[in-house]
Amino acid sequence: MAKQARLVLEDGTVFIGKSFGAEEESLGEVVFNTGITGYQEVLSDPSYCGQIVTMTYPMIGNYGVSRDDFESMRPFLHGFVVREHCEVPNNWRNEQTIDAMLKEYGIPGIAEVDTRKLTRIIRQHGTLKGVITTSGESVESLLEKLEAPLMEGQVSRVSTKNLFPVPGRGPRIVLVDFGAKYGILRELTNRGCDVIVAPYNVTADEIRRIRPDGILLSNGPGDPKSVPEAIRMTQEILGEYPLFGICLGHQLFALACGADTERMKFGHRGGNHPVKELATGRTHITSQNHGYAVSAESVMNTDLEISHIALNDGTVEGLIHKKHAAFSVQYHPEAAPGPYDSNYLFDRFLEQVATFVKGEKAHATTR
Repeated sequence: MAKQARLVLEDGTVFIGKSFGAEEESLGEVVFNTGITGYQEVLSDPSYCGQIVTMTYPMIGNYGVSRDDFESMRPFLHGFVVREHCEVPNNWRNEQTIDAMLKEYGIPGIAEVDTRKLTRIIRQHGTLKGVITTSGESVESLLEKLEAPLMEGQVSRVSTKNLFPVPGRGPRIVLVDFGAKYGILRELTNRGCDVIVAPYNVTADEIRRIRPDGILLSNGPGDPKSVPEAIRMTQEILGEYPLFGICLGHQLFALACGADTERMKFGHRGGNHPVKELATGRTHITSQNHGYAVSAESVMNTDLEISHIALNDGTVEGLIHKKHAAFSVQYHPEAAPGPYDSNYLFDRFLEQVATFVKGEKAHATTR
């Protein structure tokens, strides 16, 4: 028999449901994801570090958990909220239930919650702090706990601590890991790249010593302004090598170029967000997970131009540098979970890398 659990929001709203996963108390920023499938990829996305994730789709867990669908070594989120938790998944790839997975990593879940109501509260009032608990502690006491600041330094928690190679015979790409999903590595290695994964605080000189052909700034959690060392590194290295930024990497690229970022009311999270590419007029369906966005007004006085916009709210979804081989997108072209409309961006990046390598070789022969 499942224990009773409560989700208490900082505005005093209380949701009562049933506990699954770890029976632990956990605080976090409560967000929602609109994906219909892909809950395992959501659970293992490092960009959710410190957050309590609400799934808007009503049944979660029906196809279980598979080793091959993880997007990181372990989940980093602080809680999981669902309408209906499927206790008996049915799929030939299933290896364990989400209940077992959450228990394994000490993450609490709460089921039988009115997730439609919870999502509407977040959409109306913005992202809220919350706590999941199975204790009988008073609501007043829990609200006092929510007055404390939430987790900081998420990027340092999810990033690799040391450089490591993922060998290939193609161009050498430094992947700066701010919480990189495995999908980015898959896209690069599928194209034969020789990848060097670097920690979030790698310096420009350390990157130069690797002698890369291109640099990719990955996705990651939290406020981009909380990673000032990455902004400085990007400023120093910009123009020396082709550069591609994804999600948090996109925001860091913008900040390095003099633009600004701002916190969104409730963010974009899901696998069904339409984005328009301004150069072609084409609309792509994209996978997204971010709570901050680049300010469109701040781009005007920089060497950047906006390349993509979100059709739902007009926010900046892509940038191109006017002078250097550097561009970025706010969404996830590696699409796990999600559509594959935007895979071409990896090919575009590697075309820039090939041009750079060709130019370097031509320069070497003339010396």
